This record gives sequence, structure tokens and C-alpha cells, in this order.
Amino acid sequence: AFVAEEDATLAALEALRALGVKLVIDDFGTGYSSFAYLTRLPLDGLKIDRAFIADAESPDQLTVLGSIIGLCGELGLTVTAEGVESEDQRARLSQMGCDRIQGFLIAHPASEGELDLGDRTPVAASGV
Repeated sequence: AFVAEEDATLAALEALRALGVKLVIDDFGTGYSSFAYLTRLPLDGLKIDRAFIADAESPDQLTVLGSIIGLCGELGLTVTAEGVESEDQRARLSQMGCDRIQGFLIAHPASEGELDLGDRTPVAASGV
């Protein structure tokens, strides 16, 4: 969709960002994600796909992971690593400068009834 209507997509993303919406690429490193998007889109961050985290044992994989995190840091993008399941992974990512993690190390999936939303008030559907 982005490639087909690049100008319209960029305008829409800029408008969303002007409203305070944070823009993050999900599952970076798989599918249609591209390093070109890091400079062409008005992004606030990216989430590194869990496949990079699970396979981050070999020196080559660690180099790729560290390079993604470092590049994002240079571009001022927040980096979230998906699929973190061990303290070793968390420590390695922290050493590389990863900003955030998500995965089973933090919490397992919960049903809506199990979530503690505290003082958060749901946003009413407004047709937007």
C-alpha cells in the first residue's frame, strides 16, 4: 500500500503524527520491511521481529541484531525487541542498547479479564 500511494501515505502518516500518534514498524526484519522505510517514513521506532531474537546465538546473527539496534539509535528511533524469553537475551539486548523488550520473560499473554487497566478509561468509538 505504501509503495502504490507513497505521497498520500506519507501525508496521512504526517497528519497522524501531528495529532500525537506514535508510528512504529512492527515485525521489522521480516516480510516487506525495508531499511529504506527507516528514513522515508516519519517513524518513532520499530519492533524487531522475534525471529531475530530467537536466532541471536551465532556471531553473524548478533552482528545483524546489534547493527539494527545501533542504526536505530543513530536515527533517534526507539527499539523494542519481540519474543524475549530469557534473562540472557534481555542482558544481551540491554548491552546492545535496545530500549524495550516484550515477551514471555516479562509476562505471558493474558485475557481481558486478567488485565489490570488501573485508571485507564477506554476510548469510546467515535467513527474515526
